[in-house]
Amino acid sequence: APQYRRAQHARRLAGRRPVARAGVGCVTTTIQEIRSLKVGRYLVVDDAPCRIVEYITSKPGKHGEAKARIVAVGIFDGTKRSLVHPVKHKVHVPQVDNRKGQVLAHISGAEVQFMDLETWETFTIPMADIPEEFQGSLEPGSEIRFLQAMGRRLVTRA
Repeated sequence: APQYRRAQHARRLAGRRPVARAGVGCVTTTIQEIRSLKVGRYLVVDDAPCRIVEYITSKPGKHGEAKARIVAVGIFDGTKRSLVHPVKHKVHVPQVDNRKGQVLAHISGAEVQFMDLETWETFTIPMADIPEEFQGSLEPGSEIRFLQAMGRRLVTRA
């Protein structure tokens, strides 16, 4: 019985503490119940951070639980993903940061070097991963906005 209580206590606390996930950069994610998610928030589906675009719940049946159907779009690849689980099911929620950066230099035309204006960290992003609408306005010294999630970055405004 004591082992059962410890396992039950650990499950209860799982939603309150960050959990290290293996992946690119080994970034911290948290575990939350599906019922606490809303449209516009983030969720990990197939090991990819996604933004929730649709959230529908069904009523519980006579002996069943209420189900939630979630449609989410990948932040980095734009792929539409859906999942159906009971509302009590726990899922991983990535820590997504919206930050400011500055363009430092173009490296051989294939990469752009940036600096995070909060941590002063420098990093490079391949031109293939930068949306075409921003590629023309990335001049050295200009400021950008970018999303950072699960060890990857995406330019959102230039």
